[in-house]
Amino acid sequence: MPFPEFDPILIQIGPFAIRWYALAYVAGILIGWRYVVTMVRNPRLAPARGPAATPVQIDDLILWVTLGIILGGRLGYILFYSPAVIWTNPVEILQVWHGGMSFHGGAIGVMLAIVGFARANQLDLLRLGDLVAACVPIGLFFGRIANFINGELWGRPTEAPWGVIFPGAGPYPRHPSQLYEALLEGVVLFIILRIATHRAHWLERRGAVAGLFLIGYAVFRTLVEQVREPDSYMPDFPLGLTMGMMLSLPMLLGGAYLIWRGLREPVPEPVAAAPAVAPPPAGQDPKDDPFRIRPAPGADGPA
Repeated sequence: MPFPEFDPILIQIGPFAIRWYALAYVAGILIGWRYVVTMVRNPRLAPARGPAATPVQIDDLILWVTLGIILGGRLGYILFYSPAVIWTNPVEILQVWHGGMSFHGGAIGVMLAIVGFARANQLDLLRLGDLVAACVPIGLFFGRIANFINGELWGRPTEAPWGVIFPGAGPYPRHPSQLYEALLEGVVLFIILRIATHRAHWLERRGAVAGLFLIGYAVFRTLVEQVREPDSYMPDFPLGLTMGMMLSLPMLLGGAYLIWRGLREPVPEPVAAAPAVAPPPAGQDPKDDPFRIRPAPGADGPA
């Protein structure tokens, strides 16, 4: 099928342009932020440990995470996929609107932001990471949809009936790998993490939700890499590996360790509620209770 005629620019006012790609980042960050706020306000998700942060602290965290996404995503793309830009055209590093953001770089940036914020606010690093990890698939979903609208990061040639002829990718239909990633990394991974946080109570298992996200992303990314067209300027790696696969391997190992650690660590018992005051025995006047605090003379009628 031919590629839909999407305009990557939503609104153009003189030199100022609002692009779908930028809106995807904004939507992912804002919706993810509100989702995390609902989680910290829900006491049933972590009845033993309580919320990992307050809603006000999550409001402050959003700026740190946004900077981590943008700076880490751009620098990661330059270092992992286009290092020659550093000495051939260093100004291109700052020109984010030209495209080129790496998820793995953005993930590193977000991790550093979480570490800095947790230390600055004396919060539990692993529990804060669990909250952020639970909402990341939301941003991934919008980001992959934006990749499809931009007609970039297409897949390998295919004879499947849903193959798309992308502009600039030759005359052959190709896998819409961006939509595969939106489904797996966005929708499916979000559902898996939702079950972990809201059904299995893994927010009580410090680091386990973050570990589950890392494993889920690494597996889904590796699967899609089988049908995703590698960047033309990347070298041929041995064993059919791609840069995306190799960068996902540390995520897989780190995620397995976090889950192992979180399931091994004991969960504290929920704080018991204060016992209710027992009523006086049948037939006894409450005023005859020797432990009753009696009012001072004149405070409750005649003495």
